[in-house]
Amino acid sequence: MSDTLAFYQDSPHPCSYLEGREASNIYPDPNQPMTNALYSHLIQYGFRRSGDLAYRPHCLNCQACVPVRINTAKFTLNRSQRRCLQRNQHLTVSHHSASFNNEHYELYCRYLAARHIGGGMDNPTEQSYINFLISSWSETSFIEIREGKRLVAVAVTDYVQHGLSALYTFFDPDMKANSLGTYAILQQINIAQTRGFPWIYLGYWISNCQKMKYKQNFSGIEGYINQKWQALNDEKL
Repeated sequence: MSDTLAFYQDSPHPCSYLEGREASNIYPDPNQPMTNALYSHLIQYGFRRSGDLAYRPHCLNCQACVPVRINTAKFTLNRSQRRCLQRNQHLTVSHHSASFNNEHYELYCRYLAARHIGGGMDNPTEQSYINFLISSWSETSFIEIREGKRLVAVAVTDYVQHGLSALYTFFDPDMKANSLGTYAILQQINIAQTRGFPWIYLGYWISNCQKMKYKQNFSGIEGYINQKWQALNDEKL
């Protein structure tokens, strides 16, 4: 990639995941127009997006952030995931284009207020919501999950050329027992398998970060380590 696309690194800043550490990211050349095709290539090298911006952690003396994805051909439901599907079988799922929706935004605010207190995301604005989740170049769907008419979860999902990217999921904090985050990923896996996509990208996983532990519960999980994708076995987890 470096032969055709320049990358730039930002200045060190406090790490959002590991207390007491500094983090930095690399970004593709902002003068290079970003497209879904280019992002489909970059995501294979561990990149993610936030709004229109593609990035990847690039920290001095730290490689704790591991890009992870699910190999859909190797995924099988475990007992807990079967119970999750059974518990939520009364819910309905629908797909919507990526645009600002006040009902979505109100649920997003409730979710952040309950789940990310003091984490820098718990005082959102409509503009910060748009800047984070909506992109001018990505192929994105807001997957709604409802209980009757009531919106209980939204899974913001990017479609790349060879899979799906689970960008962000937010849900009703009063329904914690329903494991709606897991349910959303199971829905994304089902979509990928139905459409013949081999991968579900889940962003970054850090072994010492409790909020990311759920990612290792999915079979077929792979990590981008030493510049290649490889299965995350029990030793690496």
